[in-house]
Amino acid sequence: MWCNVAVSSVKVASIIGVLPALDEVIKVCGKSGIFHPDDALSFYSKNNNFVPLSEGNPYSEPLRKLKDMVKRAGMKLQLVDIADFEVSLKEINDYVNYINYKMGLLLEKKQDILNRITKHQKAQENIGHFIGLDLNLAEIFACKYIKVRFGKLPKESFEKLNASGEDPYMLFFPCTVDEKECWGVYFAPLENIAEVDRKFAGLYFERMWLNQISGTPETELEIIKGLIADTNAELENINRKIESFWKTQKDQCLRFYTKLEEMNTYFTIKNYVSKYNESFILVGWIPQEEEENFAHQLSDVYGIEFSIERADNEEKHSPPVKLKNNRFSRPFESFVEMYGLPSYNEIDPTVIVSVLYTLLFGIMFGDFGQGIVLSVVGAVMWRLKKMMLGRILIRCGFAASVFGLIYGAVFGLEHVLDPMYKALFNLDEKPVDVLEPKTVMTIIILAVILGAGIIILSMILNIYSSLRRRNYENALFGQNGVAGLIFYGSLVAAGGTMAQGVNVVSLPYVLGLMVLPAVLIFFKEPLGKLLSRAPDWKPKKWGEYMVQNGFELFEIMLSYVTNTMSFLRVGAYVLVHAGMMMVVFTIAQIMPGGVVGYTLMAVFGNVFVIALEGLLVGIQVLRLNFYELFSRFFEGQGRPFAPIRVSEENL
Repeated sequence: MWCNVAVSSVKVASIIGVLPALDEVIKVCGKSGIFHPDDALSFYSKNNNFVPLSEGNPYSEPLRKLKDMVKRAGMKLQLVDIADFEVSLKEINDYVNYINYKMGLLLEKKQDILNRITKHQKAQENIGHFIGLDLNLAEIFACKYIKVRFGKLPKESFEKLNASGEDPYMLFFPCTVDEKECWGVYFAPLENIAEVDRKFAGLYFERMWLNQISGTPETELEIIKGLIADTNAELENINRKIESFWKTQKDQCLRFYTKLEEMNTYFTIKNYVSKYNESFILVGWIPQEEEENFAHQLSDVYGIEFSIERADNEEKHSPPVKLKNNRFSRPFESFVEMYGLPSYNEIDPTVIVSVLYTLLFGIMFGDFGQGIVLSVVGAVMWRLKKMMLGRILIRCGFAASVFGLIYGAVFGLEHVLDPMYKALFNLDEKPVDVLEPKTVMTIIILAVILGAGIIILSMILNIYSSLRRRNYENALFGQNGVAGLIFYGSLVAAGGTMAQGVNVVSLPYVLGLMVLPAVLIFFKEPLGKLLSRAPDWKPKKWGEYMVQNGFELFEIMLSYVTNTMSFLRVGAYVLVHAGMMMVVFTIAQIMPGGVVGYTLMAVFGNVFVIALEGLLVGIQVLRLNFYELFSRFFEGQGRPFAPIRVSEENL
């Protein structure tokens, strides 16, 4: 069966029936929670008589009204079990209107109370600025020949006003002053008030209307406090009524809400339905393991016919993909999805990524103590925030600890584990000392060998994937196909044997394993067309083809070298990590404060290196996977398997 072992197998279900049976079909498909609808017309070549089913969703508006009202009331909606709850659309609308009417009245009263509280609090704030002003405001406002203005000035304007002192009527009596503003009062004769008001307006005076006050600010403040207390009591009373009403309606409301969410979600399936006269067609994807149960449910619907076929026969419709990986590899699906989902007929690289990412991270970050810290941080991220990156860190931290044991590094201390190696393996010191000059070249060479191995693996995967997709041109003649594999493999083999003092390079070796594959890569396009028996296999302009493909071939040959050299960074990070920790302890030794200073610097240095290098290594390993591995065999043009189902995500 042409399917990926890491991708769940799906089947395509085609349903044809009469329109009266459509609602029951929609209900079966929706309740199953496994039906991924698709454009029905694309599956039928003779579809001229069919048109998309255009119906307004009758559930969206009552659902919106119910959500808005319950949200305004400060309550929370949740999905509940409605297995035995069946209601008509009219009953749904009637109940939503009832809830809206009853709850709406209570909320209107509550809003009126809140508005009055806000008004009283504003008045309390305003009058509070004039406490200590021993005046009967009612008598002042009753004066016929003198006008009074209460309000505030910016502090800069008040200081400017005091400094001028030119106009005798421009006198401002402050009551309350803060860092920015000054509250107070000014008086003016009736015949001068217009001019004085104009001048104070130029000073950005903001008037406060206190005409309603009939006594002193102190007496008025007490009255306002009483009003606020009475209004708060009203608020508590209306809140109790709202809570009481919700308590009596909650269970029923949640049932109607769940039914609305269910029907609204199921209705989206109708967007994929096409009809002709009184008939309809509906096509969708289901998991292969659910075929029997799904077919059994559809068989109970009167007035329809259906068929369920293998997705392998419908690859041109791009079957949706549901990844299926083991527990270790599952967190790395997020990295694969960043690049793109595999197509149904494509290799899922998640398992490969999980192994290579963990391995490369461990090699580059090798430190036993810091690796444990990374794993602990990852565990905390996963447990508290459910971050998938946390689960990846757990695995990478463990790998870093394993390689830390090989390197003998514990929080940057390079020889603290020497007694353990002596006791267990009778070694005088750790197995690998990355700071030894003779070890440096070994690490670099091993990094290049590892890179060459990964590139060869990606080529083999590309050949396999291309053959599965029947892309024989890419599988046989591509730079990552058989021709590219032979060419690159022969280069690696020649370089490796020459490094060992053995020369395998000869004229037949060069012609058969280097020149011939390069020629095949050069003529990939016409050879591929010949293989597929295309009549127009010849390039239109041979001269243009030769020049263009000559440059491309040169770029391909260069990329083999540069891509291999990219893996030098694996060895480089091994050395960088050890070097950074050596710098940390060098600085710690010259820190003032003796043991305390040394310890603080060592701790800070470890935290800094864990954070900085953990980020850099993580990015670099991801880059190596994306550009040196994925780009050779993985297209990532798949689409996710997204069945229609009601879930808490709808809330």
